[in-house]
Amino acid sequence: MRWLVLLSLIVSLPAWADKLPKLTLSGPYASVSNPLIHMVESGALSDIAEKVEFVPWKDPDQLRILALDNKADLVAMPTNVAANLYNKGVKLQLLNVSTWGVLWMISRDPNLKTLADFKGKEVAMPFRADMPDIVFSLLAEAQGINPSKDMKLRYVASPLDAMQLLVMRRVDHALLAEPAASMALRKTKSFPISVIAPELHRSVNLQQEWGRVFATESRMPQAGITVLGALKDRPDLLAKFQQAYASSLEWCQKNSVQCGEIVAKRVDMLTPEAVADSMTTSQMSFVTAQQAKPALESFYARLLSKEPALLSGKLPDERFYFTDSVK
Repeated sequence: MRWLVLLSLIVSLPAWADKLPKLTLSGPYASVSNPLIHMVESGALSDIAEKVEFVPWKDPDQLRILALDNKADLVAMPTNVAANLYNKGVKLQLLNVSTWGVLWMISRDPNLKTLADFKGKEVAMPFRADMPDIVFSLLAEAQGINPSKDMKLRYVASPLDAMQLLVMRRVDHALLAEPAASMALRKTKSFPISVIAPELHRSVNLQQEWGRVFATESRMPQAGITVLGALKDRPDLLAKFQQAYASSLEWCQKNSVQCGEIVAKRVDMLTPEAVADSMTTSQMSFVTAQQAKPALESFYARLLSKEPALLSGKLPDERFYFTDSVK
C-alpha cells in the first residue's frame, strides 16, 4: 500500500515541479548585472535549472533584439526600456529594481561642480536617447540648459566606450555609469587613495542633482530585472530567483573585492578593483517591482512629460509589475 500512496503523490505533482533544462540570464556589464554573474558563478540557481548561463548585451539595440526574439529568460535592463517594450506588446514583466544611483559626471577639471559648469564643453554621452542620456537631459532642461545647443554632446555606444575616450584624453568630460566611472579613475590613478594631482575627478552626482532639482529623494529607479516569455508563468521559480538575486546583491555589497574578481574576469576592460570601487559608490538596493511602483510611476511621469515615445506614450498598466512574496 505504501507504494500506492507514493505513486499518488508523484502523479499529483504539478507539471512545473521539475527543474528547467536551461536558464539564460542577460545584462550589461554594469552594477545591475553583478548579482546575475555571481549567481552563475556560485550555482545559486541550481535548484531552478540544470544549466545557467549569462549572456551580455552591449548596447540598447542589442538589448531590444534580444528581448523581441526571446533569447533570454531574465534580463537586466533600464526601467524605461522595460516599460517601453511592455507597452509595445513584448511579453515581459518587471521583477525588481536594484539600481538607484550609478550616474556621475567625470571631468578632468576639478572646478566643474554643476551641470551649468559644462556649458560650451564637449561631453561624451553613452546610449543616445536612453539612460543615462535621458536623465542628463531632464536635469539640464530643468535648470534652463539646452544640452543640444549649450553643450557639444559626443554620443558613444556604451559607458565603457566613453570611459576609454576619457582615459585616452580624447575628451575631457563624460557622463559615466558605474563601473565605468570607477574604472576611469583607476586607470588614471585618480581613485580616492591617490591624493597627488588626480587626473580625473568625480564632478556632478546625478542622483543628488535629481533630488535637489525635483525636490525628492536623491535616487532614481534606473534599472532592474525583467522576465520574458513562458517563464512569466512560473511564479514558483520566479520567487526563488527573486530571493537568489537579493541574496547575491547583498553578497556583492559585503564582498566587493571577490565580486570584482568574478565580474572582471568576464570583460577585459574592467579590473577587480574598479568593480569593487563601484559597489561601494553605487546606490544598489533590492526592491520588488510592486514595492518600487510609486517611485517608478513618478520617474516615468517625468519621462513622459519630456518625450512620450520613451514609454510608447503611456504608463505601463498593473500587469507590468510582477507580484511575488519577497519582501
